[in-house]
Amino acid sequence: QRQAREVRCCGPLGAAAGEMAEDETNLMRGEQPPALDDPHEGPSRNEDDVEYENPQWCGKAFCDPSTRAHRLIVLVFLCFLAFGSYYCFDNPGALQTQIENTMVITTSQFSSLYSWYSWPNTVLCFLGGFLIDRVFGIRMGAIIFSTIIIVGQVLFALGALVNRFWLMQFGRFIFGVGGESLAVAQNTYSVCWFKDKELNTVFGLQLSISRLGSMANFMTMPFLFTSFSKLYSGTTGLGVTLLVAAFWCLLSMLCAVVLAVLDRRATRILKREAAQTGGVVRLQDVRNFPRTFWMLCFVCVSYYVTLFPFIGLGTVFFQRKFRFGAVEANLVDSTPYLITAFACPVFGILVDLVGRNLLWVTVAVVGTLVSHSLLAFTFINPWVAMVYMGLNYSLLACSFWPLVAMVVPERQLGTAYGMMQSVQNLGLALISMVSGMIVDSSGYFMLEVFFLAWLCCALIACLLLLMVNAKQGGVLNRGRTKKD
Repeated sequence: QRQAREVRCCGPLGAAAGEMAEDETNLMRGEQPPALDDPHEGPSRNEDDVEYENPQWCGKAFCDPSTRAHRLIVLVFLCFLAFGSYYCFDNPGALQTQIENTMVITTSQFSSLYSWYSWPNTVLCFLGGFLIDRVFGIRMGAIIFSTIIIVGQVLFALGALVNRFWLMQFGRFIFGVGGESLAVAQNTYSVCWFKDKELNTVFGLQLSISRLGSMANFMTMPFLFTSFSKLYSGTTGLGVTLLVAAFWCLLSMLCAVVLAVLDRRATRILKREAAQTGGVVRLQDVRNFPRTFWMLCFVCVSYYVTLFPFIGLGTVFFQRKFRFGAVEANLVDSTPYLITAFACPVFGILVDLVGRNLLWVTVAVVGTLVSHSLLAFTFINPWVAMVYMGLNYSLLACSFWPLVAMVVPERQLGTAYGMMQSVQNLGLALISMVSGMIVDSSGYFMLEVFFLAWLCCALIACLLLLMVNAKQGGVLNRGRTKKD
């Protein structure tokens, strides 16, 4: 690994002036200048690894990696590390009508753009942590994966520019390779910097900023398409719009570079080990997972396939059924993301205080079932249903994922989470394709019935889990006062 000399924050001239003044004072006192390897004065300045000293312009609070102020600086770049990925993930959803009309494709073909994102992650959920731990390292890994999402987004845009839909699909596949792995790198950085400190808050803030990226996509992409369509005709306007979105991926790469520099510096100063994902994936552990884990996997798939595929196809649904304009349809479609950005930290505190995780999961499934029922069978203002859906999604996100750690030993958590995410992505890939076929053949009402059927399956699985859990000691539904 290349060893580059670190430049002191105060600059070479300030550092030299300080050293000369100190040496002059010592000589006037009759003292000898300190040895270069004196532990109180720092290591030799001829060495590549230069230790931390208090910079004159920012002070110790901001430049010492062990302080909260410095971690706050890291947190800013950490939160925006995946912003570009989340912004570009739902580019198709924000431009569904425009893509279908410009590229002359069916809804089934359009939904494949989401499927192609999920296919590589049926495997990469297992390999992402391994690549970071054993091959690239966290710093280079984050830079590589952020570069991959740029390449994927650019290929996606080029497919539109040259009117080749297969190239757009290939770009989404490449984008998926980098997107989920970048999330693994983000989580690894978070644990490395904030473990035993502000970790829960950090995860909540990361999710909030990421979902704001999704919301920003739905708010800005139609406007960009309209603007560029006045300058460029046909598929060129669509391609330029998608190419502009790639600049947000450049922001992610910039954050990855800055985090690599800060983490490398902190590793030298604090003498800590390189960050690792922690969970080691062992496929042989799968056969030892309890049946409650597999029931949780079923709940995960049957719930999430009613959320993300619906949002991906929802813009046209709101335009057709509720006669919304393109801008308002995008806004109401992205409402769950906006609600999640603010509600997740609140619900996280609630679940931490009360416990009863499995009960909250069941409540969230029932609430989402009500939301889809309102959208399918009534003409009540869809803002009501979508806000309620966002609240229930936030509640489930906070209460569901900790359940895995309650049924699987700690040494097997890496495999457990990898398996669950793999199954989730497999379900999303398949259901996204099926959803497009249903819309093409039967319309959006049957799509809602399809989602309601999946939510009923999720509810039945939750009820069965409650009964099985009660017989096994109730570990999944303990109140806070009973937890260790």
